[in-house]
Amino acid sequence: MRGGGDDRHQNAEAECKQLANSILMENDSHCCPRTPRCFLNHRNKFMRFGPTWGSALVGHSQTPTPRRDLGINLLRRESDSFLRTSSDACISAINAFYDQVLSYGRRRSVILEAPVHDKHCVLANVFAAYFLSSSDPSRVHHHLQAAKAGLDRATPYEKAVYDAINCLMSNDRDDNVAVELLTQLLKSFPKDLLSLKKAQVLCFYMGNPDLSLALVQQVLPQNQEEGFIYGMLAFPLLELGCMEEAEKAARRGLDINKKDGWAQHALCHVLQYRCRFKEAVGFMEACSPTWSDCLSFLVTHNWWHVALCYLEANSPLSKILEIYDNYIWKELEKPDAMGPDVYLNALGLMLRLFVRGEFGPCEGRLKILANVLTDKANWHLEWHFDLLTTWALAKSGEIFAAEELLGSFKSRMLKMTPKKQEKMQRGMMLAEALYLYGRGDYKRALDLLGLDFDANDCKMIGASNEQLDVFNEVWYDILMNTGHAAKAIEVIEKQIKKREEAPYLWRLLERGYSKLGSPEEAAIAGDKARSLEKGHFK
Repeated sequence: MRGGGDDRHQNAEAECKQLANSILMENDSHCCPRTPRCFLNHRNKFMRFGPTWGSALVGHSQTPTPRRDLGINLLRRESDSFLRTSSDACISAINAFYDQVLSYGRRRSVILEAPVHDKHCVLANVFAAYFLSSSDPSRVHHHLQAAKAGLDRATPYEKAVYDAINCLMSNDRDDNVAVELLTQLLKSFPKDLLSLKKAQVLCFYMGNPDLSLALVQQVLPQNQEEGFIYGMLAFPLLELGCMEEAEKAARRGLDINKKDGWAQHALCHVLQYRCRFKEAVGFMEACSPTWSDCLSFLVTHNWWHVALCYLEANSPLSKILEIYDNYIWKELEKPDAMGPDVYLNALGLMLRLFVRGEFGPCEGRLKILANVLTDKANWHLEWHFDLLTTWALAKSGEIFAAEELLGSFKSRMLKMTPKKQEKMQRGMMLAEALYLYGRGDYKRALDLLGLDFDANDCKMIGASNEQLDVFNEVWYDILMNTGHAAKAIEVIEKQIKKREEAPYLWRLLERGYSKLGSPEEAAIAGDKARSLEKGHFK
């Protein structure tokens, strides 16, 4: 469900619709028949991002080697124009790393093989350092110094990558500077899809889908046959409410590479938003065998989407818990599972279930999750995760840990620049409100959120519209528990106009009218919900 702030994207959506036919012409070919126009050209007031890390840019011959299964071409080194190495094995490891990042693969560690084969290769060392920055920071310095030592003989491409990665790993990173460096890199190398991916991730955590879209549209003309570009195009489109264009982009990407988990994810987003729950579930379940080699994040996040489809259709709780137990939590049994990625998606589903009043069957699962989250190694990996953790700890009675986590938020903010502190203030407010909500202190939580709250104003925590929706649901619950059912009804009715076939919205409306003492209106809403529930998965 979306908060009241959706209207702010109406202009962007209108522009997307106007450009739809010229940008993503629907046909059976694997690429656009002509160069597309640029999306939202007026947004180029921001510095945007330009040949492909996705097409690895390395190798010996001048002839691209097609990889139809991935929808990309792994270009080989042309006269040392992209990197300097005499090792084929080093090149192969770098190529494999590009593949893994763009496909959300589990074997990103393959990059560690590259500097083994050529310890002087700048590109090999800088990528190894970047990979290790999140998995084994103690080894970062060695590879970063090795990369730095080779800069005097590095290619322009290697130098640009070094500068961008070095900035991204900086403890006091300025996000705008990082974006600028990636912008300049992509202007010179518009087929560098890995740099584009890194830039988009940065935009996501900056809460800036406009910038993310502008980056893709700038390099799209040079990448029309690259399957991964279309999933990367679809995501900012759907974040801006351009669902028709997002669906076209996702389907084009899947035409090129049906195993692209990110394009699958984008299409599911669209189908879910349009209340085509059965279609979304059928599509994702059919795709699920292709996720076996994907990162824990994408595996559990895609299953989280499947669970949400059942949940929004008010399907039996047993079905949602089956997905939680067998496809989200069970991911932890894999030896290479990334725990925090699993916990993030588990938390997102648990909060939605608790908002819906499903305390009994979920209480034990939440307790197990909260016990894991008292481990500070899981703190401060990303704001969205921390906020959900704060609620889970408070709800499970881990009050000391919840308050300690809140206190550490404030300490972190004091180290930020004044500009970033101001930007993150909404995130801090939401964290405090979730703590109070977890403790059942609805009145104080409402004092913080106010009567005009919209979770879409909190994108700076690093969450998609769909992930933010649960915070609007929390707000609706708070409103109804503090004597503000009329306000809740007002906002919910606006959402129903956008998503009339979502049973859960009608159930919320039924609850609101019941709270308001309007049994006739409540009965009408309840009848509508039951009718929709019968239709979605029958």
